[in-house]
Amino acid sequence: MLTLAPPPLSCRPPRWARGGHLQTILGNYLPGEPPAHPSEPFRIPLPGGDQLAGRHYPGETDALVLIFHGLGGDDQAHYVRRAVSVARGAGHHVWSVNHRGCGEGRGLAARPYHSGSGDDLGAAFAAARERHPGLRQLAIGFSLSANALLLNLGGGLPEPAARPDLAIAVNAPLDLGACSRTIHAGLSRLYELRFIRRCRKAIRERVADGLIPDQYATGPLMSLRDFDNAYTSKAGGFRDADDYYARCSARAHLGMISVPTVILQSKDDPFIPWRHHAEAPKSPFVHLHLEDHGGHMGYLSRGLPGHRWLPYALEHYMAELLRLRGAGKALHEGHEG
Repeated sequence: MLTLAPPPLSCRPPRWARGGHLQTILGNYLPGEPPAHPSEPFRIPLPGGDQLAGRHYPGETDALVLIFHGLGGDDQAHYVRRAVSVARGAGHHVWSVNHRGCGEGRGLAARPYHSGSGDDLGAAFAAARERHPGLRQLAIGFSLSANALLLNLGGGLPEPAARPDLAIAVNAPLDLGACSRTIHAGLSRLYELRFIRRCRKAIRERVADGLIPDQYATGPLMSLRDFDNAYTSKAGGFRDADDYYARCSARAHLGMISVPTVILQSKDDPFIPWRHHAEAPKSPFVHLHLEDHGGHMGYLSRGLPGHRWLPYALEHYMAELLRLRGAGKALHEGHEG
């Protein structure tokens, strides 16, 4: 197994943020500063006429960090902004990439993004390789994008796709079916309803922009599985939610990863069972970091700026991965296209 030094400090929850639910909720709503770095917009054409939109933050090193957001978010999500700041603070170039129709990409895509959109990530890697051929690529995927990234790296896509040189996957829902059941139970239902609200808003925007017909019957109180049956699977080319979950869960593909990859998961994530990460067969290129605390994308900790442990951990693992001698050149030659 790939063995990297862990961050010197673990996530130590403050008294007011004990437990996975408080970590998740407070971690999302506590304010954060936007990146204080200049950026330039870009677009990436996709097969079928859709486009991705993102921002390039120019840097000084030979590394390009590509950052992908989670379900219902965009490249201005708090965790993306902090990751951008960390990467730019280290001098790296950064691409923050919106999934189809998200953020500055509204109106540019008819098809949906989903947990299996590893081919869209591949399009971003290929475009970055063409525009910045001398830079090593380090991809960071959060939540939904973490699963899509691991699916890409593990060869779980219908067609081969470009890959980065190095990768970090944070809070990946490795088993989509199991996660859809977990998020529908207990207090996690609150997160499910929030995701549904944001996803239904995205559908309404596509309809209003004239990109898709108003033919998808979704409701504000439905489960994520029901939503995926009603919209994601139909618009995404799957038979139903079960087919989508079976074909797009990254859990079965971790053993085929050939890119140095850090998988970071908290044990108190309210709707992603951490044992999926511990028990899944993994390739020697994978370093698994299980953190006792952090919830889902929260990671609030004592003794760190803004109580934020995740940017601290990302800074650490970016440096660890980029220190791997020859990784960028060797993997660039092996994974183009």
